[in-house]
Amino acid sequence: MPQAIQKRAFDVVVSAVGLTLSGWLILLAWVAASLDTRSNGFFTQRRVGKDGRLFTVVKIKTMRPSRELTTTVTRSGDPRITPLGRFFRRTKIDELPQLWNVLVGDMSFVGPRPDVPGFADTLEGEERLLLTIRPGITGPATLKYRDEEAMLAAADDPEAYNREVIWPDKVRLNLDYIRDWRLTDDLRYIWRTVVG
Repeated sequence: MPQAIQKRAFDVVVSAVGLTLSGWLILLAWVAASLDTRSNGFFTQRRVGKDGRLFTVVKIKTMRPSRELTTTVTRSGDPRITPLGRFFRRTKIDELPQLWNVLVGDMSFVGPRPDVPGFADTLEGEERLLLTIRPGITGPATLKYRDEEAMLAAADDPEAYNREVIWPDKVRLNLDYIRDWRLTDDLRYIWRTVVG
C-alpha cells in the first residue's frame, strides 16, 4: 500500500475512534472553557495546510482576549492564559478538537504543526516540501519544542527568537521527517506525545 494511503487510512480510523471515545470530554471542556473565558469555548484560527491552502483549526480556548497583547507567540506565564487553560494545555485536552481536523483531511496526526500565515507559506526552494503533506498534531519538532513557551519567555525578544532560532530548526526537523517517513515513526511520535 502506498505510504500516503497508509498514513491517511491510519488518520481516518484513529481520529474517528478518538472522536467517539473523547466526544464527552471535548463537550465538557468546551462548556468549561466557555464559562472560564466568557466566550465560545472553541478557539478557531486560520492556519496554512497542505499545498499552502488555508484551513480553520479548532482547539479548546485557553486564553482570554487581550487588547494589549496582539502577538501570535505564546510564552509561559502569558497573562491571557487562564488557570483552567493552563490545565488544558498541560494535559493536551485543548488539542482534542483537532481530531475533527484530522478526520476531514485538514490535518494528520503526525507532521509539521500548522502555522499562521507568514511562516510555512513563505518557504522557498526545497523547504516548500513541508507544504506537500498535511500538517500534524504532533511530530519531531513538536516534541523537541514541547517547552517552547518557556524558551520564548526566557528570550529577550520572543518573536525574533522564534523567527531566527526555533522556526529554522523546526523546518530542518520536519524536512528530515518527510524524507524518511515510516508509519512506525508516526506511531512512535504519537506514543511519545501521549506518555510525555
